[in-house]
Amino acid sequence: MREVNEAIESGFAPAAEDEHVRMRCECGAPDCNSLINVRVADYEHIRENPRLFILAHGHHQPEVERIVARTVDWVVVEKVGRAGEIAERTDPRGEDEPPRA
Repeated sequence: MREVNEAIESGFAPAAEDEHVRMRCECGAPDCNSLINVRVADYEHIRENPRLFILAHGHHQPEVERIVARTVDWVVVEKVGRAGEIAERTDPRGEDEPPRA
């Protein structure tokens, strides 16, 4: 879902950082259709670290993620161990992509 959210976010950043958008939950469940309301600036801040993902409450997987932030609407998890390495390696922004905000 990260690629979907990247496409959504790119349509708003950087001009509308305070705009709220509906993003897809970035959990690992292939059938998850949960939507999260998040400010573009908050999503951009999360994306500064390729190991961080935004999830709906209750969707984190403790064996590969740890919760690093909570809001009323969503949580931020950090992928750990091998899952973190994979998240870094497969980050759609990659090392050559400049920050969007």
